[in-house]
Amino acid sequence: MTAYALFIRNSITDAEGMKTYGALAAKARGTFKPLAVYGPIETLEGETSEGVVLLEFEDMDAAKAWYNSPAYQEALPHRKRSADYRVLFFQGL
Repeated sequence: MTAYALFIRNSITDAEGMKTYGALAAKARGTFKPLAVYGPIETLEGETSEGVVLLEFEDMDAAKAWYNSPAYQEALPHRKRSADYRVLFFQGL
């Protein structure tokens, strides 16, 4: 069943750290399809966000394999130190 990773960026606290994260995360190749990457946001309900990324994976195993890969795990601490995010993995229909 198709799975999705949703990254919701609430705020950035260190722009340089996010540049490092972006460069390292780009090396974490996986079998995903980017569906939305930091486009314009119109908040209709709840708190607004600075950015949203939506990735599509073949299934939850592929999503978790990408997230837990050594390449993404190298990038992850830079994101966590540099910005406030919510990250959700969920299955589609």
